[in-house]
Amino acid sequence: MGSTQDGVGNGVEAARKAAEALTYSSGFGNEHVSEAVPGALPVGRNSPQRAPLGLYAEQLSGTAFTEPRHHNRRSWLYRIRPSAAHPPFYRIDNKHLRSAPFTEAVPDPNRLRWNPLPVPQEPTDFLDGLVTVGGNGDVLQRTGVGIHWYAANRSMTDRVFSDADGELLIVPERGGLLLRTELGLLRAEPGHIALIPRGVRFRVELLDAEARGYVCENYGQPFRLPDLGPIGANGLANARDFLAPVAAYEDRQEPVEVVSKFGGGLWTATYDHSPLDVVAWHGNYVPYVYDLHRFNVIGSISYDHPDPSIFTVLTSPTDTPGLAGVDFVVFAPRWLVGEDTFRPPYFHRNVMSEFMGLVEGAYDAKAEGFVPGGSSLHNMMSAHGPDRETFDKASAAELKPQKVDDGLAFMFETRWPVVPTTQALHADHRQQGYDAVWQGLERHFRA
Repeated sequence: MGSTQDGVGNGVEAARKAAEALTYSSGFGNEHVSEAVPGALPVGRNSPQRAPLGLYAEQLSGTAFTEPRHHNRRSWLYRIRPSAAHPPFYRIDNKHLRSAPFTEAVPDPNRLRWNPLPVPQEPTDFLDGLVTVGGNGDVLQRTGVGIHWYAANRSMTDRVFSDADGELLIVPERGGLLLRTELGLLRAEPGHIALIPRGVRFRVELLDAEARGYVCENYGQPFRLPDLGPIGANGLANARDFLAPVAAYEDRQEPVEVVSKFGGGLWTATYDHSPLDVVAWHGNYVPYVYDLHRFNVIGSISYDHPDPSIFTVLTSPTDTPGLAGVDFVVFAPRWLVGEDTFRPPYFHRNVMSEFMGLVEGAYDAKAEGFVPGGSSLHNMMSAHGPDRETFDKASAAELKPQKVDDGLAFMFETRWPVVPTTQALHADHRQQGYDAVWQGLERHFRA
């Protein structure tokens, strides 16, 4: 890690101390109930004439009121000040953050790959450290996805962020994060993911001197666990392994900058209090953290490499069954036992577009050039697959049971082409000549 800025070391120490004391409530989609002060939750009703302890009752809705009950997401919050008590918001510079529709560059059929995003030298927090790779859809129509990197070397201080355009799936690759949200605190280390619902306010504090990773901004339907179909009742990501925060509030009467992403732009207002002042809450519209190493991998125990859809952790469905706005897929440690099978991911062209990242170790389809913190984009119908070294090695390997446990890769897979930003296309850390990894594949045809 790099050297800390003045005061950052103390901030990291405080954040680590807070993170080590965390407790959670478990279960994806559960109706959670939490109060930081006994008696803060009303009993038998959501909005009594006078809420307990002089608090304000407020509903936070993540879906339309009339959506089916099994899709409906909302939480009731009991807070020191209502969210409505704030001054006007004003536009500020987006810096390197972009939103759909993406029109800076034309859709690009070429395969793209990047080295890790460099950590900035100047003091930069999570919000200022967001750099958009690209995306699709339209934030005003609530469709599509934005894909971002982040790199930071200081905590957000006296600053809070919320995203009205979409929910944020955060994938740390370097450095742990303490996420202080309206509903409580979450700790997300490399190998974890954190899910912040649309509109939920939060602050990111660093647990290490530097932090880096990836963000999927989902403009569409909220992420949910995929249906298991013939797999049955269990497998893939288990609901109980998703951890939700317990109530923890800030009672601060001092200036706090609140930044909101709305309609693709960043807007700011200075509150005279912290908006992270929820003393109690109940509902199912909540942030989560999940350890990707707990993913229950399902695979072939006879022959052939299964389609990567069996590695889906979360999915954002569309009106077409089985066609996701975006899937989040993880390639977690697993056994390979297929007989007479080319075991790495096969060569293919896909109607879906694939953005890949690497959290740790190596990816089993790329022997060189794809390192932790790196990224690749294989757009709709772009041919891709293993490089020559991987192909040659896997084609000649002795097919005995093999444990793949030296890497953790993931994929954001989306129904539409990902249009890259000009900053991603011209970035210094973009790898030029990526196509060359397939040029050594020789002709072996024999009639």
